[in-house]
Amino acid sequence: MQVTAIIAAGGRGRRFGGEQLKQLLPVGGRPILERSVSAFLAHPDVHEVIVALPASLIEHPPAYLRQTSKPMRMVSGGARRQESVANAFQAAAVSSDVIVIHDAARPFASADLIARTIAAAAESGAALAALASRDTVKRASDAPDRGASAGRYRTVAETLPRETIFLAQTPQAFRRDVLRAALALGERDPRDATDEAALAERAGHLVRLVDGEASNIKITTREDLVLAEALARSADSLPPPLASEDVRERRLGSPKRLRREGGAFRPSAPTRTGRAGTGYDLHRLVEGWPLILGGIMIPSARGALGHSDADVVCHAVTDAILGAACLGDIGRHFPDSDPRWQGASSLDVLSRAVALVTAEGLEVGNVDVTVILEAPRIRDHVDAMRAAVARAIGIDPARVSVKGKTNEGVDAIGRGEAIAAHAIALLRSRA
Repeated sequence: MQVTAIIAAGGRGRRFGGEQLKQLLPVGGRPILERSVSAFLAHPDVHEVIVALPASLIEHPPAYLRQTSKPMRMVSGGARRQESVANAFQAAAVSSDVIVIHDAARPFASADLIARTIAAAAESGAALAALASRDTVKRASDAPDRGASAGRYRTVAETLPRETIFLAQTPQAFRRDVLRAALALGERDPRDATDEAALAERAGHLVRLVDGEASNIKITTREDLVLAEALARSADSLPPPLASEDVRERRLGSPKRLRREGGAFRPSAPTRTGRAGTGYDLHRLVEGWPLILGGIMIPSARGALGHSDADVVCHAVTDAILGAACLGDIGRHFPDSDPRWQGASSLDVLSRAVALVTAEGLEVGNVDVTVILEAPRIRDHVDAMRAAVARAIGIDPARVSVKGKTNEGVDAIGRGEAIAAHAIALLRSRA
């Protein structure tokens, strides 16, 4: 099977701002575009790479686009994404059976994710990487403001079933005939499409979902660079990319691991290192503030006071996970001196911490949390908290434990003046 990779890098990055092209900015000392292109040049399933670039780069492309180990071509991008992809598709080898498309602004797609997406498309015709939504999803509508501001504000039109919502990523892969039909429809249809999967859907093709990766972030604004730099440091500290045989072993689900010794690949035993970390958080309770635990609003006359939403469950779990990976604490990565985290959802912070740990080659095995609170009792909310925390981490709720204890009237917690939580997390290396 012949596979062509298209890297969509023709945009100007207007939302990012600045004079320099976003895709040329360094992350961890390497340009974003170089990281994205290298992932496909190094992949054993990819036979050629085509990069859609702004016209200004075609005549004088970076060196890493001119000196490559596989056939690579550069084409001018269009005014819209689908035009850039269409130009690249025209340059693809006619022998290509599958075309895999990836955004240059996603520099951390793993070899395993690329392989799984290609395999799914070869089997089903079209496939894209996507993450299941971890938050409750609201569809908004505009409504006239009847207050003093005389402006407009958003209201909730409906709550969408969270289990049906997935956040699209790239890579997206298609059999050649499916992508040809999708792009042809795009030329006839004036509606803009944010990705090729949307065009394939309009053309009547079923698009298969492949489990995406939390670390496969898209760098859209300058705020995303903070997480990208952390992911880059972690990714660059890992061993070199897997060899072809090792990638295929993982894709086929074999437990055999391979390592290079003396120019040959020899089997070695799988490593499933267990690493434990502990976390602790405490906040004062204040009249009139909301009490949020594990992402769930708990009915209470008093709530926790803090820079974010003061969710002691998520904060303790986040510290435990970061600690197990030896990545410091929550204050190091999400300081309360940074206005970005003021009022932030602690479930989102937890999810970002998990992305950092994933980039270290680790995954969460299970977490256990003890909430120390005199009142109210949390027993009726435990299952909802477990489900919300599990979604943020990306594990089954059966691997999340939440317990409630009182302090028997002792000290500030016992007097109802504070709330605390202890957590332990077990990490293991990703197979």
